[in-house]
Amino acid sequence: MRALLVIDMIKDFVDPEGALYIGEEGEELIPRIKKRLQEYREKGEPVIYICDRHIHQDGEFAMFPPHALPGTEGEEIIEDLLPAENELVIYKRRFSGFFGTDLDLTLREKGIDSLELVGVVTNICILYTAAEARMLNYGVEVEKSLVASFDEEAHEFALQEMDKTLGVEVR
Repeated sequence: MRALLVIDMIKDFVDPEGALYIGEEGEELIPRIKKRLQEYREKGEPVIYICDRHIHQDGEFAMFPPHALPGTEGEEIIEDLLPAENELVIYKRRFSGFFGTDLDLTLREKGIDSLELVGVVTNICILYTAAEARMLNYGVEVEKSLVASFDEEAHEFALQEMDKTLGVEVR
């Protein structure tokens, strides 16, 4: 069984007022991801949201400005892509949706062995979630039009790395 992982489609990344706004590329994903969500929901396939959420003194803030802090508007999933009542949200403090979370346990409990990743940022959270998923032997798919980055060169590198090194089905 496969699931859709919607990664980091939160206000701090895709809203122009967000702390780490990635640019118009992130905003342009919204209608395309919304369509993909609808396809999964119509088929009754699982959708899981993976969202950054940091503590106030998070070590990641040595590299990036504070973002996705609990109780702030920036940590909220953008309104056009809100989860349905039965869809899970798993919070992460690092790049991979698996690191320090119960994502693997959740997927295995649901009998999920294949993932489609959509969202931001291709060369950070998408890439590292894909890498760890492959290390855990999940099938992984990424459609180029459903991921984005603030850095086009890094975006292209990450897609190539997923395809050539990790065995992700990139289309």
